[in-house]
Amino acid sequence: MSNATIETRATTALRGLLASPTSFLFFTGKGGVGKTSTASATAVALADAGRRVLIVSTDPASNLREVLGVEAVATAAVGVAGVPGLDMLDLDPTAAAETYRETVVAPYRGVLPPDVVAQIEEELAGPCTVEVAAFNEFVSLLTRPDVLDAYDHVLFDTAPTGHTLRLLSLPAAWDGFLTTTTTGITCVGPVSSLGQARAAYASGLAALRDGTRTTVVLVARPERPAIEEAARAAHELAALGMTHQRLVLNGVLGDPGDDPVAVARHAREADSLSDLPRSLESVRSIDVQPLLTRAPLGIDGLRAALGPIAEAPEALTARGAASTDFRSLAELVESAAAAGPGIVMTMGKGGVGKTTVAAAVAVGLAARGLPVTLTTTDPAAHVDDVLVDPPPNLRVTRIDPGAVTAAYQDRVLTASRDRLDDAGLDLLAEDLRSPCTEEVAVFHAFAETIAEAENRWVVVDTAPTGHTLLLLQSAQAFGAQSSVTRPGGAAVGDAAVRLQGRLADPDHTRIVLVTLPEAVPVHEATALQQDLQRAGLHPWAWVVNATLAASGTHHPVLRGRADAEHRWIEVAVHSSARPPAVLPWLPKPPVSVEGLSVLLT
Repeated sequence: MSNATIETRATTALRGLLASPTSFLFFTGKGGVGKTSTASATAVALADAGRRVLIVSTDPASNLREVLGVEAVATAAVGVAGVPGLDMLDLDPTAAAETYRETVVAPYRGVLPPDVVAQIEEELAGPCTVEVAAFNEFVSLLTRPDVLDAYDHVLFDTAPTGHTLRLLSLPAAWDGFLTTTTTGITCVGPVSSLGQARAAYASGLAALRDGTRTTVVLVARPERPAIEEAARAAHELAALGMTHQRLVLNGVLGDPGDDPVAVARHAREADSLSDLPRSLESVRSIDVQPLLTRAPLGIDGLRAALGPIAEAPEALTARGAASTDFRSLAELVESAAAAGPGIVMTMGKGGVGKTTVAAAVAVGLAARGLPVTLTTTDPAAHVDDVLVDPPPNLRVTRIDPGAVTAAYQDRVLTASRDRLDDAGLDLLAEDLRSPCTEEVAVFHAFAETIAEAENRWVVVDTAPTGHTLLLLQSAQAFGAQSSVTRPGGAAVGDAAVRLQGRLADPDHTRIVLVTLPEAVPVHEATALQQDLQRAGLHPWAWVVNATLAASGTHHPVLRGRADAEHRWIEVAVHSSARPPAVLPWLPKPPVSVEGLSVLLT
């Protein structure tokens, strides 16, 4: 697709999507590409056209309220002020899990022996329960008659792609599991209680696969990693039967003029869009949303985002003085090297550059001759794309969910052959085929990787925020349920206990919060820091990535965004335990040792 076509379509933002919307619209894509703002702008436009609309967030790290300008937590559908016909709902995974646990456990209290009830409660302590409980809420919105009668359109602002694909695959996975398993206990409770939900799951899956009712909206930035992530999602969702797909390219720069920074950015976008992956060739349409001077927040901002591109930018407020209380990434790397072997974890909202920062830190440590492991827990990992030529003392790994799950299943079955008869082994094998097993297996692999930090520097590129918190919160839960409910699970419990101690030790674990100099990513990083502190984990430093403020750009849109950055850099300065690192926007994507080294100068 040529860049000329992109520019022509940029004057009709989302008009293709709005021309023929289905009843259900799923907005998904790599974290940080603008799913929430795109979904919210679409919801406002549909409501302004007289439709009855519900917008729902299924993201554990949702910022839907901030984008819509709603202050109260919406755990039930509530109207959005200033937009008649528009309601919003935040699915709270934690609250859903608590309700689900009590629903499952309550009928057995006073009926089964206390130790059996305790076993059920321990099975329900893991993060998979949170996911399935949230999915129950999700399915109800697809199938409940009162929802279908009340709204013309239900829009889902989903979690980042890897988490979303797992969520959407649950109907098929659980349906297959329940077909062959009718007794026993799973990590989300008794199989009999899951069986009662089969009809709802089947109905939800049918709705997802019906192209006359459901559209998948793949959102991507005009950057190669985001486009490749959208292509991967398109392929995997099509394999699940969700073939009615559209693509939205968000944040496309218009005429660059003669500004060198804008020309470089325009060239990067054109290169990324010049050869779309084959799996995107079947999308029904491609809409373009132009890069705006300011991120669209609030109802007025969302409405303006769908208007024609202005010839001149809006008036800008005077910028404040820029803080100088920050340091280079090289200085942070030097501090990590001096502290000795341990863990460096990059965390933050999806799309802020965690992978790039993690790879740059690993390269900086390796350049000092230190033994380094760079690994990722992100289901949508692309570490290998960023670091294609690691030096000999830098080991690059990835926790592959499929591989570690198969290994875990084999290990548990092997350890159980001497203590179970054939019928018991068959039941255990069925349990291990449940979708929840993957969570336990991935956690075990994560704990084993972290254990390397006794004599190495282990840099962990984590999954987007919500998924990472579930992983960190699972240490004690997995330790309990694995050692109690499954033969061979004690090793997981031991690893979990050791992991919890390592993560809580500030002399051993250095958590780096990565953000962009924008409102939503900074607010997300602030909230994440508070959540981590409540869990006894204290972030070591912040990194503000891809800043335009020092670029010298005079392009009206980029200059407006650069002026707005100072406020958010100041927030990082005041929030970081030590002066944060502030990294510039680079004309070329920082890949390879040479490219990543630019961030360390």
